Amino acid sequence: MNVKDTKVHLKLRKGDRVRVLTGKDVGKEGAITRVLPESNRVIVDGVNIAKKHQRQTRATMQAGIIDKDMPIPVSNVAVVCSTCGATRVGFRFDDQGRKIRVCKKCGGDL
Repeated sequence: MNVKDTKVHLKLRKGDRVRVLTGKDVGKEGAITRVLPESNRVIVDGVNIAKKHQRQTRATMQAGIIDKDMPIPVSNVAVVCSTCGATRVGFRFDDQGRKIRVCKKCGGDL
């Protein structure tokens, strides 16, 4: 079985505030701009930036060296809770049967 054949469920969503745990950008925080579940990675705004040399392909497109946010593995980031900081994500069901994400440290909603 190939890695790309399996459907991966990630506990992170677009817009979540995360902190980087390892790598060159350790300690930086940012919002998730894109989730890539097929490769188990996320793109965080302002983290893991690479310089890309861009050629002008259309008359309206800007050429030159641009900064591009590159994906980082999901295991290298942690969701930031508003009360207790970086934490893991758990789940609970409310009285209507909806699944709600909660902080593992304080139990508050994320």
